Amino acid sequence: MSPATTDSTRERIIDAAEECFTRFGVAKTTVEDIAAAARLSRATVYRSVTGGRDELILAVVLRDLRRFLDRLAGRLRAEPSVPEAVVEGTMDAVAYVRARPAIAAFLVPEAAGHMQAAVAQGAEHLLAVCCEYVRPHFDLAQRRRMLRPDIEVEGTVEFLFRIITSLIVMDRDRDPDAQRRFLHTYVVPVIAAP
Repeated sequence: MSPATTDSTRERIIDAAEECFTRFGVAKTTVEDIAAAARLSRATVYRSVTGGRDELILAVVLRDLRRFLDRLAGRLRAEPSVPEAVVEGTMDAVAYVRARPAIAAFLVPEAAGHMQAAVAQGAEHLLAVCCEYVRPHFDLAQRRRMLRPDIEVEGTVEFLFRIITSLIVMDRDRDPDAQRRFLHTYVVPVIAAP
């Protein structure tokens, strides 16, 4: 962010990017579209967002991810069992992303190349954000011997991140009860202590 860029200008640009990605799709949205939606000049957008569209794609994803993780952290604090935290947290994550047009727009095939380039640059950052929110809950579960003793917290968070992503991308059209059974059968045993 340039010194001349205020946080409010950057938020305005990210809001406009989210709106444009939802309306036009990731592949068809240009920086000019975003500038028009933000009611700013292209030059202001380019000065404010030096990484261009890729930076904006990642910014939209990160902002939505943080919104979801705030909600998830509250749920994890209230959930007494690891199996239920894993299952219900995963169910929430999948439902949240599918209900968010801005994020769902990144999952359509036309967006794959654009999203892949942006997120590949920030994949470690995305995973770090997930770990930052979820790690305390899994650390506590591990201290209470509720996780398998042979797994690491970081690897557990990465595994769940990958499971959630695959469930979003490859919808098997399971009803919620079938999805819960699937998670209890195949995902929970990988994480929870027997």
